[in-house]
Amino acid sequence: MSEPMKIAVVGCAGRMGRMLVSEVMSREGCVLSGATDRPGSDFIGMDAGVVAGKGESGVIITDDPAPVIAEAQAVIDFTAPEATEEHLRLAAQAGCAFVGGTTGLNETQKNAINLAARHVPVVFAANMSVGVTLLGELTRKVAKVLGDDYDIEIVEMHHRHKVDAPSGTALLLGHAAAEGRGVDHDEKKQAVRDGHTGPRPRGEIGYATLRGGDVVGEHTVIFAAEGERIELTHKASARQVFAAGAVRAALWTKGQPAAVYDMTDVLGLKD
Repeated sequence: MSEPMKIAVVGCAGRMGRMLVSEVMSREGCVLSGATDRPGSDFIGMDAGVVAGKGESGVIITDDPAPVIAEAQAVIDFTAPEATEEHLRLAAQAGCAFVGGTTGLNETQKNAINLAARHVPVVFAANMSVGVTLLGELTRKVAKVLGDDYDIEIVEMHHRHKVDAPSGTALLLGHAAAEGRGVDHDEKKQAVRDGHTGPRPRGEIGYATLRGGDVVGEHTVIFAAEGERIELTHKASARQVFAAGAVRAALWTKGQPAAVYDMTDVLGLKD
């Protein structure tokens, strides 16, 4: 029987970090090998399992990611863009597979993904949910079949604390729609409407962003034409679905060559 995969969680004391720790500790085939939180955190020096509500893990939270990543076979990162960029660099140096779900990255930070993927497998996705991954594939296929006779609108809602808009998942769906149509997403994207906008341009991919309460994540892709409307919707009621997908991705990286992957690779959905 093979040894369990050693997985580290960076940013382990946040809402997603705690769920990731819980998922790693619960899943067969892996073991929590390390955990970090930001410098100055009140959780430094505490047991990561206890903080996550799973009981003692024997893994003490530290504020130094370098030795934690060096010890792991895979690291899972749902932190912040600046931290993610540094964690990618450390993972590449250590030969540690990287699974990331941080959104709101700038171009330099996105390039760090490609640089790391020269050395290690990197699974990066705006949403690690199996359901959202399937929604993306459905969106791509429906957009291809319907063409620009149907207007595309993507409506998303998240909790009041989310800082980026549209959400990374909404953009993932918009890119899927653009790919299905064979058009450039950035040329067709319309995320802001205010005042006298005039008629809706043909082929536009529109976004509507809603924020409020404690909504985990809701996304709907609308295909609207004269006389009918098709809607594809995913609603997440618990963040645990994202943690489960991320750990599944980390386990999948074992034996994979260095490259950039997403959840469609993990789930075997690539054409």
